[in-house]
Amino acid sequence: MSRGKIALIVAGAAVIGLLAWRTIQHRPQRGGADADAAVPVTVVPVQRRDVPVYLDALGTVQALNTVTVRPQVGGQLQSLGFREGQEVRRGDQIAQIDPRSYQAALDQAQAKQKQDEAQLVAARSTLRRYQDLIRQHFVAAQDLENQRQTVRQLEATVAADAANVDSARVQFGYTRVIAPIDGLAGIRQVDVGNVVQPSDANGIVVLTQVRPISVIFTLPEQDLDLVRGGGGSDAALPVTAQNRADNRPIASGVLKVIDNQIDSATGTFKLKAEFPNADGKLWPGQFVNVRLRVSTVQGGLVVPAQAVQRGPDGSYVYLLQADSTVLMQPVQVGGEAGDDALLITSGLKAGGRVVTEGQFRLKPGAKVLALAPGQTPPPARIEAAQGRRRGRGG
Repeated sequence: MSRGKIALIVAGAAVIGLLAWRTIQHRPQRGGADADAAVPVTVVPVQRRDVPVYLDALGTVQALNTVTVRPQVGGQLQSLGFREGQEVRRGDQIAQIDPRSYQAALDQAQAKQKQDEAQLVAARSTLRRYQDLIRQHFVAAQDLENQRQTVRQLEATVAADAANVDSARVQFGYTRVIAPIDGLAGIRQVDVGNVVQPSDANGIVVLTQVRPISVIFTLPEQDLDLVRGGGGSDAALPVTAQNRADNRPIASGVLKVIDNQIDSATGTFKLKAEFPNADGKLWPGQFVNVRLRVSTVQGGLVVPAQAVQRGPDGSYVYLLQADSTVLMQPVQVGGEAGDDALLITSGLKAGGRVVTEGQFRLKPGAKVLALAPGQTPPPARIEAAQGRRRGRGG
């Protein structure tokens, strides 16, 4: 064999050896702490507690009662007894209509009644004399009967006069326009000095009752049984009105009415809740978010909301196993259980521990270092993880 061939063989062997050495240097080391390094994650136990079940909807605030105050008799408006925006009480005087013509009609009816009453007294006196004289045959029986009929006619006339007096008194009373409900006075619709009539469409003022106040909202028809079942006890279902951002309650009340039919066009049904509104935070026409509590799940399973992930096959959590690995566990979510928790209806058991932080680094079967909320991994674990990332980067 020539020296050239021997040199080529030696050079090839050297190159192969160098490549093999570099491969061995960069091969991941098996065994030891680096191979078994666990991913630090935060885990919390599955809790069991009573969970209220809510239905959410958008509602419209509506005055408990709204009345357009109209005069019941016509006449010139002499004065107004309220200020715009003032809270009035039932029975307060709203306005005064010129009463003079109605006072005259009342006086006339009373005078007519007195006149007829005097005639009735005279007729009764005559009837008594006829009854005494009939026994002495000084009066004909027909005259006695005629006098009896006269008394009856005058009695009916006096009764009609009394009714006329009552009617005139009522008409006179209508010249004082009285508030029929407690409520807030709106903007007045007519000024003093104008002639008002019962047929006026706008009336004098609109009163709205805001203490208490109502909220009207709708729910899908599939929630009807849940709402009706929740109201099976004597206690009314509690309702909370939230602000527009739906992050703060502004009033608490109770459900009063479930409408007696479902809207076939929208597939929803109406409900009315009533709120005391003592602080006046609810105002007619206002939009609020409504939370209706329909039931309470006794001993429900609850996990933090951040523990539940969404995948193509539905919701799941990473469940910690006894060997410090994680299992991708499918779960069924039953609704919210507070501001940052969810009710789990299937897939978990009380006491199991689920991952709430660090899920993005996990896959099924991954080994983890379980930490309590707020706990940090030991420095050695951090340095090992950093060294492993540098080695993979080389």
